[in-house]
Amino acid sequence: ESQPSLRWVVVALDPGHGGEDPGARGKSGLLEKDVTLRIASKLAALVDDTPGYKAVLTRKSDYFIPLRGRTAIARKAQADLFISIHANSLPTTRDVRGAAVYVVSERGATSEHAKLLANLENAADMIGGVDLHSQQDDVASVLLDISQTAVREASFDLGSRLLESLGSVNRLQKTDVQQAGFAVLKSPDMPSALVETAFLSHPEDERLLGQGEFQDALADSIFQGIKGYFGLYRPQQQLVYAEPAIARAGPMPVRLKRRR
Repeated sequence: ESQPSLRWVVVALDPGHGGEDPGARGKSGLLEKDVTLRIASKLAALVDDTPGYKAVLTRKSDYFIPLRGRTAIARKAQADLFISIHANSLPTTRDVRGAAVYVVSERGATSEHAKLLANLENAADMIGGVDLHSQQDDVASVLLDISQTAVREASFDLGSRLLESLGSVNRLQKTDVQQAGFAVLKSPDMPSALVETAFLSHPEDERLLGQGEFQDALADSIFQGIKGYFGLYRPQQQLVYAEPAIARAGPMPVRLKRRR
């Protein structure tokens, strides 16, 4: 008789840019799209090597993916978390350096709310299996609002943990979680954060970003933040695997439950 097992924690990792979109370029020629893929790949290996965790990369090599396509990949994998990895740049000055973490702004979330309500077929099955097609507009609006509020709270918690762990590896450009309307952070059903690991426009940050050891340290620090987050938020329900083939089929949708 099969024993119940906790569902995998699925972490979606998004290496910024790719393909014809190189992102920022350092003075030495180091490209953001290459750095982010290396860090995300190292992080994915850490996630996959941890029992109960599963990583999903939005891209595994150098190719272009539209911003909406990135969150679509994460949602198809039924990810519990979405982290987009970037390397900052400020060409007007070489003095600014360090890491920063962003979550979606309330304005960005509000605009996304409106888009989802205007196009309900895109909002189906978004909130813990509730099909918004079957709901009246006002009910659907309330469901989305509840979902977004919980996700923003969880995203801020995640962002704070990421900042704390990143601060042990690199100095922080911003010591508080920042808010912005990044398209990849607007999912109403998936806690999300964007990590700016360092500045390619700063000579020392660029030198560090090109080093495998520093990339390893960044990946590990981000993973420490992820594990800290799941110490508070965890998948709520259990799975009972009837046979190994079902286990291989992948995770099933769950809701996040906050530990008290």
